[in-house]
Amino acid sequence: MTERSEAEERFLADYDPAAYPRVGVTVDVVALTILDRRLNVLLVQRAEPPFADRWALPGGFIKTHTDSAGRQYEETLEQAAARELAEETGLLADNGHPEAGLKSLGRVYLEQLATYGDPDRDPRMRVVTVAYLAFAPELPTPRAGSDAAAAAWVPVDELGLPSPADLVAGRRATQRPGTSRRLAFDHARILVDGLERARSKLEYTPLATAFVDQDFTIGELREVYETVWGERLHAPNFRRKVLSVPGFVESAGATTERGGARGGPRSQLYHAGDARLLHPALLRSATEEQIR
Repeated sequence: MTERSEAEERFLADYDPAAYPRVGVTVDVVALTILDRRLNVLLVQRAEPPFADRWALPGGFIKTHTDSAGRQYEETLEQAAARELAEETGLLADNGHPEAGLKSLGRVYLEQLATYGDPDRDPRMRVVTVAYLAFAPELPTPRAGSDAAAAAWVPVDELGLPSPADLVAGRRATQRPGTSRRLAFDHARILVDGLERARSKLEYTPLATAFVDQDFTIGELREVYETVWGERLHAPNFRRKVLSVPGFVESAGATTERGGARGGPRSQLYHAGDARLLHPALLRSATEEQIR
């Protein structure tokens, strides 16, 4: 912390936060994983108002903690996001230190998504939420925290959200009427934004390699893209595009132990290369349509 001048100390001593409207700050987490070749999002069922019984993204207000020496400290936004995710997935005990939660998340990819602050998004008070995107393979079965009635991995395609093509056409980021799991607050909009960010990440970064084994086939990598993008890909074209991107994948110098389900030759194995950005990018059909 930088030293303050005497003038600044006097200003802060007289400063009254109560003179300004009260604003709460929360975090919400769009946590995505692939289960049985379907893209799933982590949702919790709210046990209390507002929106009791509705489903929501894991989240909550940032907290002040007390360490073992009795000293108080406030969470950073990233620590709060990691804690919320860890509490719902059981990766960290509820009373664990949020920094430990961040470390214990392992292969989880976590990044800040966007900030949402519409005045009427929360009926309790003015609440600004900072949303995070978490994307990882093989996350455990969720458990409901103390303030939730249930927690579950829910297939994204069961939530009545607009498709990428719908968004290109200008459809609003809301659920279709009749969808059984209604989302609380503006979480449908946040989830749609998170899905679009995840889909874009697969276009421009090698993030998809985090969702296959250390050694994988091009077919297994293609399944990740098809699951996240929600579209079928032409296998030979996909293979050609992947192998044309410098540093995306590298040969593992081995093949699968056996051929495919219908026999045939064994498949070449690859592992992630050292590229951080994909150039040329692997574009979705919706993105290609936008470019045109």
